Amino acid sequence: MANIKALVVDDASFVRDLVKRTVRNGFPTIALDEAINGKKAQAMLSRTSYELILCDWEMPEMSGIELLRWVRQQDNYKDVPFVMVTSRGDKSHVVEAIQEGVTDYLGKPFSAEQLSNKIIKALGKKLKGVSPPTSTPLQDAFKQSASILTQAGKKSVAPGLGPEEVSGGQTANSGAASAKSVELKGQNFAEVRFANVTLKCVVKSVSLTEVKVISKRETEFPGILDAAVVDMEFEPGNVARLNGYVHQLQAVEKRQDTDFVSIIIRFVDEDPEKIEHLSKFMARFS
Repeated sequence: MANIKALVVDDASFVRDLVKRTVRNGFPTIALDEAINGKKAQAMLSRTSYELILCDWEMPEMSGIELLRWVRQQDNYKDVPFVMVTSRGDKSHVVEAIQEGVTDYLGKPFSAEQLSNKIIKALGKKLKGVSPPTSTPLQDAFKQSASILTQAGKKSVAPGLGPEEVSGGQTANSGAASAKSVELKGQNFAEVRFANVTLKCVVKSVSLTEVKVISKRETEFPGILDAAVVDMEFEPGNVARLNGYVHQLQAVEKRQDTDFVSIIIRFVDEDPEKIEHLSKFMARFS
């Protein structure tokens, strides 16, 4: 029976679902509530007593750092563990969060094991006999299927990254993108971060709902539905950090030993500022 109450705060439902699934599978003593932004969380924290807060940084209406600042001003929440879960991992943001009283910091994207370790560290002796989950049977199945694209030996492939793509790649079962995709001209680059690997990619097309990139195969490679953060420079010196998940994987060539894989990342952010940054990126290179 649950005896610990925790609150997850994130404007992306996909991220909230990842947290809920990890807590449900690994921490039966934790009852988890959710809020879509800092303002909603503030109202819930005023009504209910929570023993753990897992919070995104960039959200509309009230950001995570604003919520953290408010939380630490409340007598009943001065010492409650507050874990910032965010794609913003640069030093200045980490320092700011520490100065405002954050308990711990977890970068997006994260694995179930990484999140579980943060929860165990934050709650300490309140959790007894809990071992961090590494993955779920569904995740294992998807990864095994996706590994078909990346398990063969390595042979050289021309670096143009433009061969005909194979149909029938691994795809997540979700709705089609609603916004028109823009085919980008020239070599436009992005960095795609996963829990255990970061890929340097060429952006082939992008819309307000997804981006298609080409990447060289690595020893570790993402699977279908893996969480991702896409870093794209929308103007000189400014990078948009867009949360998403792997919607599709395809071999770039009609060969099992192709060195390059096409990845479609479906975005999950509902932050208007991030949508604006994405629009600027599309306008800059289209």
